[in-house]
Amino acid sequence: MQSSMTCVRLMKQHSSRLPALLRLSPRPVTTQIGSRRDYASLHRDQAYIGGAWVSGNDGNTYPVINPANGVEIGRIPDLGVAETEDAIKAAYQAFQVWRETTAKERSDICRKMFNLMMTNQEELAKIITAENGKPLAEAMGEITYGASFFEWFAEEGKRCYGDIVPTMTKSKRMLHMKQPVGVAAMITPWNFPNAMITRKLGAALAAGCTAVIKPAEDTPLSALALAAIAEEAGVPPGVVNVVTCSRSNVSQVGKHLCKSPLVAKISFTGSTAVGKILLEQSASTVKRASMELGGNAPFIVFDSASVDDAVAGAIASKFRGNGQTCVCANRLLVQDGVYDEFCGKLRDKISQLVVGDGMQPGVTQGPLINDRAAEKVEKHVNDAVSKGAQLIIGGKRHQLGRSFFEPTLLTDVPKDALVCSEETFGPLAPVIRFTTEEEALIMANSTDSGLASYFYSNDIGQIWRVAEKLEFGIVGINEGLVSSEAGAFTGIKQSGLGTEGSKYGINEYLDIKYACFGGI
Repeated sequence: MQSSMTCVRLMKQHSSRLPALLRLSPRPVTTQIGSRRDYASLHRDQAYIGGAWVSGNDGNTYPVINPANGVEIGRIPDLGVAETEDAIKAAYQAFQVWRETTAKERSDICRKMFNLMMTNQEELAKIITAENGKPLAEAMGEITYGASFFEWFAEEGKRCYGDIVPTMTKSKRMLHMKQPVGVAAMITPWNFPNAMITRKLGAALAAGCTAVIKPAEDTPLSALALAAIAEEAGVPPGVVNVVTCSRSNVSQVGKHLCKSPLVAKISFTGSTAVGKILLEQSASTVKRASMELGGNAPFIVFDSASVDDAVAGAIASKFRGNGQTCVCANRLLVQDGVYDEFCGKLRDKISQLVVGDGMQPGVTQGPLINDRAAEKVEKHVNDAVSKGAQLIIGGKRHQLGRSFFEPTLLTDVPKDALVCSEETFGPLAPVIRFTTEEEALIMANSTDSGLASYFYSNDIGQIWRVAEKLEFGIVGINEGLVSSEAGAFTGIKQSGLGTEGSKYGINEYLDIKYACFGGI
């Protein structure tokens, strides 16, 4: 069996074929990953291409800003099409060798990635809090969640079984085998800057694919820290590449990833509008595509529900990540019989949330990612109130700064309010009253989005009916937190294509080849 060290040597033998930029770029001096230390030791201010830490051809950089205080925490290379092409070529060349490694060898490396992430959990979490703003406790949870995908796919990669199919002809044998698709381009968001990479990368590496990662322009440091972890884990040069760029270059970089004939697969997490553009651009090369797009999650509370459980679930679902998650509850639909009790208890829980800098102990709600995000929450609040909604608590920017917004509760929200048709992505809980189960289902399903949904009920017949009739890829039943490496993360309608996580997620990075043997 070819060892992991042999794999690394083979990759180095192929390095002569890499672009000159990659061969000549020096690696920084790094300390041994694994000891307890400040996150600065995992801080990287260069992109990662072909196993080298590189700056852009023109030397341009852009700032990474801490949303809690507006302080610049780093300057990152602002790369363009030329450097993106370098990364694609490095990944394509690396794939020729990486695809030949055994599932066990790839599993060992994924397991090392998991171990190194957990060893460095606090340092990685501090990077998330610094560039994203979420409370450190939440960031620690994200690292646990993100690392779980390397652990999960370390095992799933060894179980990518093919089939021998019975034939109708004695002289033939039919075989189906699974093989890696090739270079996978991954465009990831800022709200989970670690886990939205690992959920894709774990599956890709385990399947035998190589990757070009384009992290969100607001949160590139987490992606670069992962590249440092991958390097320490023994991932061969070119297998993992990270291309960083500012908002001004993101369109051309994304387009090049989509149109490159060397890229076999595009995986994107982000808005539906951007996902449609990427799908259109990928059509020219008929790429494999998986898209995890926008949501508009209903959170339904029926009369038979435990109100206390429903309130706890609403807080967990709505206010985790300050409401900046694709699966967070966007519309809270509550039946007449428990409406007043639910709203009162939800108000009490919201009043206990603590807004502040995510690095400070006890803080539960950090800043929004930027001022534009706060403007959208403000817009949704003002629109709903102008149409008759009642403002119960919150409703305005927090005194800490323009990116901070008070956790907000609106009741008696009308069905024509913007918050009912648009994803808020902020700490706003709008409560809408309904009378019958049928009415709740009509309201819940009246959206083009079909990612996550939630409902609370203790009526077993109702549970079956509603779970089957909700038009969403994910359904939380008496549960506000549904994400797990073992669960299929998938959207329907305009919330996306394909599946991430679970035993199904690795199939997004595998082709099925049919071989027919004759003359037997």
